[in-house]
Amino acid sequence: MSKEARYRRDIVHFGRLLHERGYVAAMDGNLSMRLTGGRILSTPTGMSKGALRPADLVIVDLEGRIVAGRHPVSSEIAMHLLIYRLRADIGGIVHAHPPTATGFAAAGLALDQPLACEMVIELGSIPLAKYGTPGTHELSETLRPLVSEYDAILMSNHGVVTYGDTLEHAYMKMETVEHFAQITLVTHILGRQQPIEKKALEKLLLARSRYKGVNSAATATHYGSANGNHQARASTGERLHPRGIKDGVRERQRTKA
Repeated sequence: MSKEARYRRDIVHFGRLLHERGYVAAMDGNLSMRLTGGRILSTPTGMSKGALRPADLVIVDLEGRIVAGRHPVSSEIAMHLLIYRLRADIGGIVHAHPPTATGFAAAGLALDQPLACEMVIELGSIPLAKYGTPGTHELSETLRPLVSEYDAILMSNHGVVTYGDTLEHAYMKMETVEHFAQITLVTHILGRQQPIEKKALEKLLLARSRYKGVNSAATATHYGSANGNHQARASTGERLHPRGIKDGVRERQRTKA
């Protein structure tokens, strides 16, 4: 089996996993892989990721021009091309709308607190990009400042994009984002957070170099308040607003005002 044939099989496989896990609905989401010769293998637009066949995929060049395929390429190919141009180490990209993580993106909340050691090791931190209209270069430009330092990004009022040296690693990072979003949501429901303290956080970040597929450059300084205000609260836990996210956000807004 040729490398391209394997890549086609991989995109179909992980597209089905996205659909089965409820990370995409209807015709949402897109996946791609880097081929040789400046070519990108991508999912087409207007097709369910749970029903793709290898022959449905499209090959484009780094300008987004179709090289091979009988379907139009994904309307969000510009986002993929930007990531490939900025990150020579990236071989696969996944964009999806996992419900909990997308809920945080719709609420304007980054996943940037070090609450679980696995998330720190696997992704470092997950920032929130500004809103950009899907399918336009505007969306790509909102990601540009973040791509070089993170391997997963929340997209305001939209979804999540993850990327890695392989498509498998990109997909696994999508699972990690959604899993961590669910954990973070529980802390909001409980009305309490206890971020990892600074010294322990630094040890975790050093340990990340031992894990295959972990390439994000995120450091302790990338966390929302990892080196600052939360440290004074970490020993007893950071208390959130008792009525949850919505009232907590309002409370913070009133405090800032």
